[in-house]
Amino acid sequence: MSQDQKNEFALAKKVTLSTLQKLVAEGEKFSCISLYDATMSALAISSGVETLLVGDSLGMTIQGHNDTLPVTMEQMVYHTEAVARGNQKSLIIADLPFMAYATPEQAMDNAKRLMQAGAQMVKLEGGQWLCETVSLLAERGIPVCAHVGLTPQSVNKFGGFKVQGRTEEQGDSILADTLALEKAGADLVVFECIPSHLAKKITRALTTMISIGIGAGRDVDGQVLVINDILGMTKYAPKFSKDFLAEAGTVDGAMRRFVEDVKKGVFPGDEHGFQ
Repeated sequence: MSQDQKNEFALAKKVTLSTLQKLVAEGEKFSCISLYDATMSALAISSGVETLLVGDSLGMTIQGHNDTLPVTMEQMVYHTEAVARGNQKSLIIADLPFMAYATPEQAMDNAKRLMQAGAQMVKLEGGQWLCETVSLLAERGIPVCAHVGLTPQSVNKFGGFKVQGRTEEQGDSILADTLALEKAGADLVVFECIPSHLAKKITRALTTMISIGIGAGRDVDGQVLVINDILGMTKYAPKFSKDFLAEAGTVDGAMRRFVEDVKKGVFPGDEHGFQ
C-alpha cells in the first residue's frame, strides 16, 4: 500500500478524540494543521491530516495584524463553518479568541457557538486560572484543548513572542499548569515555544491528556504547524517551521510530506526546537 493510500485509509472514518487516544496508545504520532478555509480543509483529508485547528492566528495570516488580539468571535465562527464544510473527517479544534472566555459562563456561551459551527473541540490559552472553566466545559460535554508556554493572546504581557520555560522556575510553573488543567478535564494540550526537554518531561508526566507541540521538540504526541508556514508563505518564518512546499511541489503534497515526516519522527528536527 502506498503512503497516499495509507493516508486515505487512515481517514476512512471520522477522526474522534478516541482515535487520537488510540494512536497515542500505539505509539504513533499524529498531525495537526492550522487552516482557515474550505479549500485547504478539503485537501487535508486526502493528505491524512488527523486534526485541524481553526486558529486565531488568522488575525496575522489572513487579516494582516501584528498579533491575534483583534480577532472576534464572529470571525472565528465564520472560519470554523468554512473549515467544517470542507472537511467532515478530520477532528476540528477551534480557538476561543482574546477575551472570549474571561468568565466560565462566557466561555460556555462562546464554546457553544464554535461547536454549533462545526468544531468538535475548543482551545483556550492559559494556566491554572482556567481550571474552573475547563471543568465546566468538560462537564457540559465540550472537549477542551489547553494551550501553555508561549500563549499569543498574552503577547503584551510577555513583551513579545518569546520562548517560555527557559528557567527552572518557569518550567516548574508550566508543568504545574499543565497537570492542573489535565485534572480539570482538558483532553489535549498545545505546548508552544518551550524547550524540547521540558515538553518531553511534561508529556511523560501526563496520564490522560494528549500533547501537541509547535516549537516544542519531537517528544510529544502530535505536531501542529500553520498552513502558511508549511507552504513557505511566511515572510519571517519562525524557527520551528519548515517549508514543505519547496520539497513537495504541490499544496496537497506539502501537507502529505508534513504528515509523513511527523509520523516518521523526521520533523521536527533538533534545528526546529529550543534548548
